[in-house]
Amino acid sequence: MNNRTIMVVEDYDDTRLLLKQGLEMMGYHVLEACNGQQAVDIADRERPDLILMDLDLPILDGIAATQCIRQKPELEGVPIVAVTAYPMSYSHVKAFAKGCDEYMRKPIDMAELEELVNRYLAAT
Repeated sequence: MNNRTIMVVEDYDDTRLLLKQGLEMMGYHVLEACNGQQAVDIADRERPDLILMDLDLPILDGIAATQCIRQKPELEGVPIVAVTAYPMSYSHVKAFAKGCDEYMRKPIDMAELEELVNRYLAAT
């Protein structure tokens, strides 16, 4: 187990659990949030090394949550990957404009996820 922490922000319990289990099998510590406001609060408190952010979330959507996280100087360098079931669209462009570094499409391919996580966390 390494000491790197990834936050999974996903409102569907099954998807969040699948991502959590996969990331834990890769050796990461995983934080969970089921809405955008929780994501902002947990990121502020725990300072994860990487955030996987669903865009379609209750209370505060993923784009607004990303924007809030990016406004915190101590979190501005944390990579945020937008995770969505929808093909590239205006919301993706908006997500990048508000601070997402990349996007990944659902359903998640675990090999692609592992490559993405390794790419971001190997550099830091």
